[in-house]
Amino acid sequence: MKNLNLLQVELGYHFSDTQLLELALTHRSISSSNNERLEFLGDSLINHVVAEHVYRKFPKISEGPLSRIRAALVRRESLAELGINLKLGEYLLLGTGECKSGGRNRKSILADAVEAVVGAIYIDGGFEIAREIILVLYSAKFSAMSEDLAEKDSKTQIQEYTQAKGLELPIYELESVSGDAHQPIYHVVCRINGSDRVGRGSAQNRQEAEQIAASLVLSAL
Repeated sequence: MKNLNLLQVELGYHFSDTQLLELALTHRSISSSNNERLEFLGDSLINHVVAEHVYRKFPKISEGPLSRIRAALVRRESLAELGINLKLGEYLLLGTGECKSGGRNRKSILADAVEAVVGAIYIDGGFEIAREIILVLYSAKFSAMSEDLAEKDSKTQIQEYTQAKGLELPIYELESVSGDAHQPIYHVVCRINGSDRVGRGSAQNRQEAEQIAASLVLSAL
C-alpha cells in the first residue's frame, strides 16, 4: 500500500489508529475484513452534514427541493469526484481481479471508499472532527452550489406528467446487462402503457440508465 502519511496530509487529519484508515481502504474483493461497515457509517455522517449545510444555505427552500440538492451532492458521482481529488484509488487494497478490471478508477468503489474513510475518521476522532473534514472535502462543491441543483430529475418529471394527464405511471424494465461482471452496462427501457412513447437508456448503473430512458420519453412527449 502507498504511504498513508501522504493521504493523511491530503485529508488534513492524522489517525491515532492507522489500522482504521487501512480498513477503510480495504475492498471486499481482497478480504472479508473490509470497509463495508465503515462505509455504512460514513454514508450516514455525510448525509447528515450535507443536509445541515444545505438547510442553512437555503433558508427559504422547501423540503422537496432541499432533498434534491442534498441528493445531487451525495450521489455516487459526487462522492467519486471527492475520491479522485484525494487520489484514493492509489491507496486502495483490491483483489487481483478487481485491480485488473480497473477497480482503482471505478466510481462505485471510490465513492464507497470516501464514505468508509469518513466513517473511520469519526471512529478515530469523533463527530466534530469528522464534520469538519466533510465540510472541507465539500468546500468546492458548496461554493458552486446553487438552487439549480433542486431541479427535478427526469424520472420525477415524467411521473408528475403522467399523473397530471391521468396516464398510467411509467414502467422501467431491464432489457439486458452487457460487459463483464466487474463493469456491467445496464440497458433499460422506459414506457408508458397506452402510449407509443418508449425510451432506452444505457449506463454503468441501473438508476442512471433509467434516468436517461425517462429523459428520452419526456423529450418525445
